[in-house]
Amino acid sequence: MAVANAAVAAKTAQVTPAELVARARAMQPVLHERAEKAEAERHVPRETVAEFKKAGLIRMTQPRRFGGAAMGWDALCEVAQTLAAADGAQAWIQAIMADHAVILGTWDDRAQQDVWGADPDTAMSASLDPKGTAKLCDGGYMFSGTFAFSSGVDHADWVICGGFVVEGEKRDGPHFFLLPRADIRIVDDWFTAGLEGTGSKTFEVAEVFVPAHRMLDGPSARAGRAVGAKLDDAPVYRLPRGGLTPTVFAALSVGMAQGLLAEWLKYTASRVSRDGAMGGHPASHIVAGEASARIASAEALYLSTIRDAMRRVGEGETLSDSYILQAKRNASWAARVALEAGTLLFNNGGGRAIFTANAMQRQYRNLVAAAAHYSIQWETNAMACGKDLIANAG
Repeated sequence: MAVANAAVAAKTAQVTPAELVARARAMQPVLHERAEKAEAERHVPRETVAEFKKAGLIRMTQPRRFGGAAMGWDALCEVAQTLAAADGAQAWIQAIMADHAVILGTWDDRAQQDVWGADPDTAMSASLDPKGTAKLCDGGYMFSGTFAFSSGVDHADWVICGGFVVEGEKRDGPHFFLLPRADIRIVDDWFTAGLEGTGSKTFEVAEVFVPAHRMLDGPSARAGRAVGAKLDDAPVYRLPRGGLTPTVFAALSVGMAQGLLAEWLKYTASRVSRDGAMGGHPASHIVAGEASARIASAEALYLSTIRDAMRRVGEGETLSDSYILQAKRNASWAARVALEAGTLLFNNGGGRAIFTANAMQRQYRNLVAAAAHYSIQWETNAMACGKDLIANAG
């Protein structure tokens, strides 16, 4: 197995979560400085992706045999939250790329070798909504589809797609399919009112061959029992997808709210309005106290949830459906509370907060977009959890 830059690989594999959080914190000033550029160009700057790789922030969840650290989802959430305090869009790409390293870590070893064998720093993008159609053929599948919201696709050498295997009237899945960059066509359609810098564009796939080993069984992956989970004993590869993984979007939302709070405090401390110096105004003190409490409570809820889940999975426990529903509820609630805090801050930022030169408006728009992610949609997840609680009462 070829490992590019063995010294960097060894350093990544031995690093601790606290060290990676410290590296993420050290990157905050430069990410803050690049935020406007990322927004204007509608994708994360290439130098940012290069620095994420150099700091080990993408390999942090990669299997050890490819020089990764195989860290837990809780560590990924802490790093993503830290980065998001500086700029939500660039943090989003770190989180997504590290997530994709987890997904690939559950694949057949041949698929992992295809991507990481020559270069363990190879990055991936994904569109997991099952919009693809796979038809059986000799040795694999003929695959087609149109895939939206592929964050960071401009920087990806491989993509992961969701789709169904179709035979006549039968549809099996949804499953995941792995394709090289050469097999897709990117559609430049990412014109949004938030998270512009993520470059989450659409891509199209037209009748390309996907070898059988590059298909990942969807039900097994969602249950945390995918074939590749046996290749590395780290618990992160046994974490059920879709139920626990949405906590990363809560982490990003909390980080963006923290960044907005920092901007608001700095701005308000010197702001003079018609009512005088706002830093000394009792209303400002109440806003600061309430918003900071909301953000702290959101952080405590999602972090305690994912830490408990990682501990249980690490001890070999199979998480119940009820547990997973409650974890997803917690992530959704944390994101909702973070958004409420951000709205309180922005609504009390005064007229100057809406100017594009003011960083508050960017962080707030990014927060609104992040909290709208389908996996942390509050009403849906609250309903599912509530229904389960009542069904199992007594």
